[in-house]
This record gives sequence, structure tokens and C-alpha cells, in this order.
Amino acid sequence: MESKVKTEIRPGLGLASNLAIALLAFAGIVAMQLPRQQGADVRMLDPELAEQQEAIQLELIERLPTLGFDNLIADWAFLKFLIYFGDDQARAKTNSYALNDDYFDLISKRDPRFTEAYLFISTAVSFSQGKPEIAIELMERAIAAANPERDKRAYLLWRYKGIDKLLLLGDIPGSIRAHEMAAEWVKGTPDEALATPFQQMAAFLKGNPNSENVRFWAWSDVYYNALNDKVRQKAEEELLKLGATKKVEPNGEVSFVRRRSESEDKQ
Repeated sequence: MESKVKTEIRPGLGLASNLAIALLAFAGIVAMQLPRQQGADVRMLDPELAEQQEAIQLELIERLPTLGFDNLIADWAFLKFLIYFGDDQARAKTNSYALNDDYFDLISKRDPRFTEAYLFISTAVSFSQGKPEIAIELMERAIAAANPERDKRAYLLWRYKGIDKLLLLGDIPGSIRAHEMAAEWVKGTPDEALATPFQQMAAFLKGNPNSENVRFWAWSDVYYNALNDKVRQKAEEELLKLGATKKVEPNGEVSFVRRRSESEDKQ
């Protein structure tokens, strides 16, 4: 006769049981991130394979039920991002930061109030990946869930959103609103003195809407620091749209030159 075992989780088991479940869930996740190749770390032997495996893990975690441990999943994803983003040798070999936005997509879905993690989005997604539109979408998800009275650094979400809109997208009205909101959210925090410069930035943009020169320098930074050819190509396209001229020296060194417009010279 076939025997069936039914396991039930009863509320009366209390904190110890819940903690055990959490540890088991976390152990399962950690186990998935430790593939080995002939006893050696895959990440060291084959960074491209490791990145592929990491992508599969993220997709799997996205699909799995969280059993109520969403914050734990978000913490795990953020730690994994820090390891991935900070591994300069592996990123140089893979020529890619392709998983940055995947990490933050998972983090923002599991713990939308994880403000400290979101402060990396602009650097990791806007500049390292050259995807400011996706970065802003992720920041908007975080802003919608943020509580500035509870989280005293939540104003930085608006600040970074305003910077990306100004530097990379040329969305002056969007940047103005973001800086005005940053000025509002910073009030009542230990950094309240920043309200004045945020307001001044918004006022400056209202009187000086031409941001092309600023975006030229921002996209130049993306181009020269990109490891990924796709990111470099996007940066080059943006620079050419801004009227830059591409120069290639005999030694292969690339530079971009942009003449200031008459309206900029008069400012």
C-alpha cells in the first residue's frame, strides 16, 4: 500500500518553526548559487558560464513562491548584485553588466521599500548599462512605495531620478519636478539643508532649459567607462545626436568633440 505523508504548518508552532522554514528556504537559495566545475569555482574558471547560471537563478527565483519571505529574497538578491557588480575581473572577461537591471527588478518586486539598495540603480543601470529609461522605471516603483517620514533617505530617490532625467534623457520638466520633490522629501530629515540647493537646481533648470552640454559630458563618461559594446554603441549614438564629432587617432584612441551652440555661449 502506498503511504502518503502530509506535512502541516500550524500557527501554534511559533517563532522557532517559522525561523526554521526561513532558514530552509534561504539554504535552498544559497545551494543553487554554488555550482562547481571539477571542484573549482565556476565564476573563476568561466565567468560567462557563471553569468548564464546567475541569470537562470534569477529567473527561477522570480517564479518561485516566496512563502512570505520576500524581504529575505530581496536581501539575497542585493548581496548577489554587490558581488556581481564588484567583480571587476569577471565583468571585464564577460564584457557585460547585463544582469544589473534584473537584480533590481527582483529586489523592487520583493521589497519595494528597500531604499538603500535603490541608491545603486543610477550608477548600475543608467550608466553601467546605459539604460536610464529602465533605471527611472525602477526608481518610480521604489518612490511609489517609499514613506519619507519613515525613511529619511528616501528623498535621494527623487534626486537620482532628477539627475538621470537631466543628464541622460534631457527631460527638463521631469528633472525640475524630481528636484522639487526631493526638496519636499528632505524636509524634516537630518539632511534638511539640502532642500535649498534642490530648489535652486529646479529654478536654474527653469531658466536654463538647454541641457545638451551637460548630457554630452554624461554620455561621454558612459562611453569611456563602458565594458559592454552594446552600452558603448548606445552612448556613441547619443553623443552623435547631441552634435558630437567622433575622432579616431592612429593608435585607435577614440574621442568626441562637440562645439557649443550660440545659445550656450550666450548663457
